[in-house]
Amino acid sequence: MQTLKLVAVSAGLSSPSSTRLLADRLVQAARYRLAEQEYAVEAEVIELRDLALDIAKNLVTGFPSEALREALSKVTGADGVIAVTPVFTASYSGLFKSFFDLLDPAALTGTPVLLGATGGTARHSLVLDHALRPLFAYLRARISSTAVYAASEDWGTGGDAYTEGLPHRITRAGEEFADLVATAAAARPAAGEEFVPFEKQLADLRLD
Repeated sequence: MQTLKLVAVSAGLSSPSSTRLLADRLVQAARYRLAEQEYAVEAEVIELRDLALDIAKNLVTGFPSEALREALSKVTGADGVIAVTPVFTASYSGLFKSFFDLLDPAALTGTPVLLGATGGTARHSLVLDHALRPLFAYLRARISSTAVYAASEDWGTGGDAYTEGLPHRITRAGEEFADLVATAAAARPAAGEEFVPFEKQLADLRLD
């Protein structure tokens, strides 16, 4: 049975936080879906508030602490990343952005990423498309089609005839993300096999 590694990054500042809760729920939904496809899953949540001082020092000195280096390594080595931020001033939090600023721009190339955000009002839900998607498009990640925004009033509600409730949106997003992770994992060459870029495969076909 193949084991896939999922890493969730939560930029919530309080403990407990709705941001961490959303991250946990998304991990759970993805884990269930991958288990149905007979994958074993190793999942971990990285709390950025525990690394806030390390991130700030790294931005100033250019030298990461051991804990920060380990967190960055886990993110870049994951089969799939779930990134969840609270909304501050209509965008992602500074702590969230500062962490991902430390990654090499190509470090998440091709990595499936599921986006999530939390806020006090539903009016900030466009942050998913106006801020988060451009950020991870720049990082060349494979962004899962469904993202999840959770406003304060979403928790504990099941939706209505016109609006999907938060639990349903989490399940749908987690399943789509899990399918993307599984597809990416299946496309990777096995140990010892040479990776052939798609452009090279296409050129070889034309030669034939």
